[in-house]
Amino acid sequence: MTSERYRRISAPFRGKRAAWIPRIDRVLTAVIYVCYPAVIAFIWRISGLVPWQALWVPASSLTLVSLTRRLIDRPRPYERLDIDPLIKKDTQGRAMPSRHAFSVWVIAVTVWWLIPPLGVLLAVAGVLLCITRVLGGVHDEWDVTVGALIGILSGILGYWIL
Repeated sequence: MTSERYRRISAPFRGKRAAWIPRIDRVLTAVIYVCYPAVIAFIWRISGLVPWQALWVPASSLTLVSLTRRLIDRPRPYERLDIDPLIKKDTQGRAMPSRHAFSVWVIAVTVWWLIPPLGVLLAVAGVLLCITRVLGGVHDEWDVTVGALIGILSGILGYWIL
C-alpha cells in the first residue's frame, strides 16, 4: 500500500465519520471474542461435554501465528507510510499476519463446525473486520489476507486432523 492509496480509500471515513472505523473495529472484535466462549459454554451446557477440539485448535494456532509475527516483524502502514491512521495504535512491527484477521477466521471456522449458521455470520464479521483493519491503517491488505488464510486453514486442518 502507498500513502496515496491509503488516503484515497480512507477519505470517505474522514471528518465527521472519522470515529466509525475504530468503533466498528472495537464492536466486531468484542462480538467475536464474546461469541466464541459463549458457544463453547452453550455446547458444554447442552451436551455436558467440553468441546476440547474447539479450544485446542484456536489456541495452538494462535501461538504459532504469534511466533510467526515475531519472526517476520513487518512494520505497520502507519510506521512506514506518511499517513494519519483512523485507528490509533502504538504497536511497532508485527503486522504480518494480522492476529485480528487470524482470530476471527479460526473462530468462525470453529463455530461453523459446532453451529454452522453462526459460523457463517462470524465469517461475514471476519470480512468486515479485515476491511476495518486496512481502512484503519493498522494493516495492509496482505497482512489481513494472510491472517485470514492461516485462520481458515488452521481451522479446517485442525478439525480434519484432530
